[in-house]
Amino acid sequence: MADSAVVTHDVVSLLSSPQRDFLLRNNGDQVKVDSLKGKKLGLYFSASWCGPCRKFTPTLVEVYNEVAANGDFEVVFVTADEDDESFNNYFSKMPWLAIPFSDSDTRNDLDELFHVKGIPHLALLDETGKVVTEDGVDVIREYGVEGYPFTSARIQELKDQEEEYRKNQSLRTLLVSPSRDFVMSSDGKKIPVSELEGKTVGLYFCVNSYGSCIDFTERLKEVYEKLKAKGENFEVVFIFLEDDEESFKEGLQSAPWLSLPFKDKICGKLARYFELSTLPTLVIIGPDGKTLHSNVAEAIDEHGIDAYPFTPEKFAELEEIMKAKEASQTIETILVHGDQDFVIGKDGVKIPVSELKGKVVLLYFSAHWCPPCRAFLPKLVDSYHKIMAKNNAFEVVFISSDRDQASFDEFFAGMPWLALPFGDSRKKFLSRKFKVSGIPMLVAIGSSGQTLTKEARELVALYGADAYPFTEERIKELEAEQEECAKGWPKKVTSETHEHELELTRRRVYYCDGCNEEGRVWSYYCGECDFDLHPKCALENKDDAKEEEKSKDGWVCDGEVCSKKA
Repeated sequence: MADSAVVTHDVVSLLSSPQRDFLLRNNGDQVKVDSLKGKKLGLYFSASWCGPCRKFTPTLVEVYNEVAANGDFEVVFVTADEDDESFNNYFSKMPWLAIPFSDSDTRNDLDELFHVKGIPHLALLDETGKVVTEDGVDVIREYGVEGYPFTSARIQELKDQEEEYRKNQSLRTLLVSPSRDFVMSSDGKKIPVSELEGKTVGLYFCVNSYGSCIDFTERLKEVYEKLKAKGENFEVVFIFLEDDEESFKEGLQSAPWLSLPFKDKICGKLARYFELSTLPTLVIIGPDGKTLHSNVAEAIDEHGIDAYPFTPEKFAELEEIMKAKEASQTIETILVHGDQDFVIGKDGVKIPVSELKGKVVLLYFSAHWCPPCRAFLPKLVDSYHKIMAKNNAFEVVFISSDRDQASFDEFFAGMPWLALPFGDSRKKFLSRKFKVSGIPMLVAIGSSGQTLTKEARELVALYGADAYPFTEERIKELEAEQEECAKGWPKKVTSETHEHELELTRRRVYYCDGCNEEGRVWSYYCGECDFDLHPKCALENKDDAKEEEKSKDGWVCDGEVCSKKA
């Protein structure tokens, strides 16, 4: 919490104006400002056009409705809406008070006084008018009604309590609340948390509408049912992170495991406790109630039932198995599954995977619906033709994420290489194996069948055909050439186009703020402003002697790429 305790305000003068001594309710009633004396206050800076505000407002309403019953807490809405109608529509969903829309002077003064640089913004004041914190949004999100009366002392008390829970963690400290000591089964039965003690328990954080969660849920069901069939002492507790009750019910009814109740307050608390940063997440709690692993979703996706019981010893064993698999990897182990031993060329002609042996192969994960994929394709096609002209021990295999055959056909028609058939089951295996979380993605497989890099897309974007054969040695050569070509350039420059000094920086791919064209590798960069200049733009006004020095030792630099003189 930001320490603003030294600042104290007179509430009446803070919220009044010479023409107004009242605040509004959403039904038009006027409430005297002096009635707020002696109350704790929240000044809520928000607007209807702001997505994060609309998302946060229901959370604040829920907390307000519980706390306001004490009679010593009030919230005052300070709108950033631009017209009266938008203000009224948004305010109609709020149970607290507001500065009238017409009093823009007071609203502007409050914005400045409480350092409002972005919204939603919530300043919390105690009953004397002393500012407790200007980070009220974070306090409400993290602690909710438990944070009341929102003082530094109360927040520290909650942090100390959480630390104590960590030291003495058990399923009860994690899952039991003052009003609930059970979890729910898919048929609505209440299962005491005590029945889970002594088991290995997975806490499954999920959002049903999220694509990765949908796929992982099916994988987890498969693993869960196999472990149950084997009689393993394993359970899953579903922790739903959406506000859609119908979605929650559908998800629970189709799941074989247990769940926390819909919108249970512990759901958000657990997400904070385990510092949730990605979805899906499956936290494993051991039979002793302690955390065994912070997220085994990837391990289950990759190893299935073999990842159980999720102990450090099991993961060490799996790592050794994976190393052995990697060492024996070939293009056939990657692309041949049962009778699926081919890729396709134009008109669907089948090409045996065995014909790819001894070649450098790029696995191209892409889709027609993906704008970055369409933008990257011409670059890859150009590099493909240049590489093939020099060495035909090279191929690309398109692995589609398209949604229908027609889209696949249209996109593949513009590619000069091979593909897996649309809807091929190998795509799911390959996406899991290479941890494909976004497209376009290029995985380079060496001539021996070993994985060279999963970052071949970046290498093609930076070096084009020169990246071939995508080995570590080749990339080191290219990086050394880049270092050599920049030796004569100044480390820092000033430019009339930017107020700050610019520093020579490796930037991979960027867009120059001088000429608006793409740049690669080197930029004169301002990190504070995220401002780039091509070297050619930054240095174009330097004298000819310096230009000659930049190009010494047989190198020619055009600002984007440096190459040796022919």
